[in-house]
Amino acid sequence: MEKGQNFNHPQKGSKVEVEPIRNEKDIKAIIQFLSGSPRDLLLFVMGINNGIRAGDLLGLKVGDVRYLKPGQVHQIIESKTKKKNVVVINKSVRKALDGYFSNSDGQPIEDHFYLFRSRKGENAPLTVQAAHGLIKKWTQAINLKGNYGTHTLRKTWGYQQRTKYGVGFDVIAKRFNHSDPKTTMTYLGIEDKEVHSVLMNEIG
Repeated sequence: MEKGQNFNHPQKGSKVEVEPIRNEKDIKAIIQFLSGSPRDLLLFVMGINNGIRAGDLLGLKVGDVRYLKPGQVHQIIESKTKKKNVVVINKSVRKALDGYFSNSDGQPIEDHFYLFRSRKGENAPLTVQAAHGLIKKWTQAINLKGNYGTHTLRKTWGYQQRTKYGVGFDVIAKRFNHSDPKTTMTYLGIEDKEVHSVLMNEIG
């Protein structure tokens, strides 16, 4: 890569389409890269396991999730749509939470603190813009080409649910609070090669 070149940033004048992380090996590479940063690891793991907007994720307080076990949820009101939704705790999220709380460097993490606090010293959450920059940094660190940002976490959840677990667009649309599964299909970005692979399925 040439000096000063950011290959995961779109060229000037091009349409910005933030992508999901499609390959599981890249997800695992980012998790490994963030192993020494419990807060950032928790943000990534909770983001790709929940599929909620970054603003709603960053608005969580410690007490909202600290005592939840796998399978339990915390109800939220989405800041954009004002609709009800939930933050889900699965085993991966619980493991990341435990790692975060056990690596506080002796500093107390109070229930009223924001879960993803800014490192500026006050009890203020990371901004969406700051999170956007972090995600770009993580994807660039593992040499992942493409355009990535805060929507990447949400899109990755949807993409992996669809391709790895076979979850239908109607179910993913409900989770995303999309009114129409067609919106979800466009949001997740169907690639031409995926359509081609479907056409190779033999019928009859």
